[in-house]
Amino acid sequence: MSDYLEKTDDDAGKPNPVVNALSNAVAAVRADDDQLALAKAHEGLHPKAIEKLSVEEARLQPTAADAVNALLQQQGRSTLPETLVPGVTSQDTTVDGATGPLPARIYTPSGTAPFPVIVYFHGGGWVIADKEVYDGGARGLAKEANAIVVSVDYRQAPEHKFPAAWDDALAAYRWVATNAASLGGDPARIALAGESAGGNLAVATAVAVRDTPNLTRPLHVLSVYPVAQTSLNTESYLENAIAKPLNRAMVAWFVDKLINSEEDLKDTRLSLIDANLSGLPPVTIINARLDPLRSDGAKLEDALREAGVPVERQSYEGVAHEFFGAAAVLEKARDAQAFAGQRLRSAFSAV
Repeated sequence: MSDYLEKTDDDAGKPNPVVNALSNAVAAVRADDDQLALAKAHEGLHPKAIEKLSVEEARLQPTAADAVNALLQQQGRSTLPETLVPGVTSQDTTVDGATGPLPARIYTPSGTAPFPVIVYFHGGGWVIADKEVYDGGARGLAKEANAIVVSVDYRQAPEHKFPAAWDDALAAYRWVATNAASLGGDPARIALAGESAGGNLAVATAVAVRDTPNLTRPLHVLSVYPVAQTSLNTESYLENAIAKPLNRAMVAWFVDKLINSEEDLKDTRLSLIDANLSGLPPVTIINARLDPLRSDGAKLEDALREAGVPVERQSYEGVAHEFFGAAAVLEKARDAQAFAGQRLRSAFSAV
């Protein structure tokens, strides 16, 4: 049985000594003070364990964005996105997906068009969350990269199982490439970006675009703590088995809802490290130290280097999964967004 679906002692409610020992060891790696404050704010919203819920219940749980807003309120600060990221406006619209229109949000920086364009995919394990939950990351990229960002709500499992999200991602990229000028964008300067599940979609879409005739290729791919392989037994999965806001059991729950059968786990759209990655544009990978997906990012970096793809990976100490979009309250998120923006601006300016 696959690593993703295998039942462990933890699943049965019994202690797993190997997992617990590694989790205790990583606990010694101290979270930053602002990350601890954000985690406390999230706990104050009383989230339930997603892996123990129905899909409907899971989609109603307080999110990382809710925790950011709760912490901002505790600090007596505004929660308005326009105040937190000045100089960026947003408008909701639809873009073409593989089977019909998809909700999307377009972020536009201040300045003179045409701007570069970034097609962005949110996280949530391909099951939960949406563009609203991941507004902080997409909006921050628009400012830091001085680019239009099109954040797409692709179809989600279990209503739309694998590979629906991947089909939508490619279709949305095609729509943006075709309509960039009408958005105030430059159709010759397009990039892909995403967080978590969306980080996987960004890389997988770059592969699909490479193999699609007559489709403008992206100049860069930003992949923030991506899912890049299909084992739950990597170093960081074991170290962060009971981490928050993402843990090992949650990922197994997500994948169980996503796939049609275990055969899907062999697909290189899920297992990116086994894909043909040659010919991709330069890639930036961002990881968090206290994240089950940290090893995925490292493995993806190795696979890209082996394929001859220029890649740079930054792993940020003291922060956890979902940190990237929390720039309003986390110093490392501001650093990561600035780094990502610099990498994207360099790619855009090379044209």
